[in-house]
Amino acid sequence: MHIQSPMDTALALAGQAALAGEVPVGAVIVRDGEIVASARNRMRELADPTAHAEMIALREAIETLGAHRLTDCDLYVTLEPCTMCAGAISHARIRRLYYAAEDPKGGAVDNGVRFFDQPTCHHRPEVIGGVGEGAAGEMLRKFFAVRR
Repeated sequence: MHIQSPMDTALALAGQAALAGEVPVGAVIVRDGEIVASARNRMRELADPTAHAEMIALREAIETLGAHRLTDCDLYVTLEPCTMCAGAISHARIRRLYYAAEDPKGGAVDNGVRFFDQPTCHHRPEVIGGVGEGAAGEMLRKFFAVRR
């Protein structure tokens, strides 16, 4: 029996987002090897510009764990977080961030403003990029090719 990795779960959620007409991004938060929260982009569905997969997953993890900080949690997301999400990740004190595909236009971790490298950033998670990059990148390319 194949046990899905957290990034595989995030990729499946990204696929669900694409089927719903949302930008295909999925996010999973893990604590002690267990998934405590998972989400997909829902901005169009909820008519909410803050309904990024990471933001929804952070809110869910905080509610599930009953804590305002997620210091012992890791976040897996299929696309490099934007500035808003990077700020929320920092404020939540996520321990480790794993992301799949880089986002040269909207990313704020290894591209753009490089939020975690700013002197005003209070917490920088360990960042591991490129986990599941091929699958996430292909899903994003296919999604946007249909819309252009």
